[in-house]
Amino acid sequence: MAKDVLVVLVTCPPDKAQAIADALVEERVAACVNVVPSLHSVYRWKGAVHHEEEAMLLVKTTKDRFEALKLAVLKHHPHELPEVIAVAVDRGHTPYLEWVIESSH
Repeated sequence: MAKDVLVVLVTCPPDKAQAIADALVEERVAACVNVVPSLHSVYRWKGAVHHEEEAMLLVKTTKDRFEALKLAVLKHHPHELPEVIAVAVDRGHTPYLEWVIESSH
């Protein structure tokens, strides 16, 4: 069961985080989204180093919903190339994992 669950990392502008989180849950591509309101990102983009204040979305979903989740992020995210990175869950509290699976569909 744990092998069916993913945590997906999505960074975004802080002022867009709540709207993206709401959309992902409302569209049933995520069971839950935690909004970490503030982090500082340093990255290279188009040959230059950038520094940005961002929010981190920790999205809980299932492997079979990942493609739909990715499309939803791309639809709602303002950046040209948003971060959407899935991390497989190895273990977890079984009732919680069951809830993630049920709520993502």
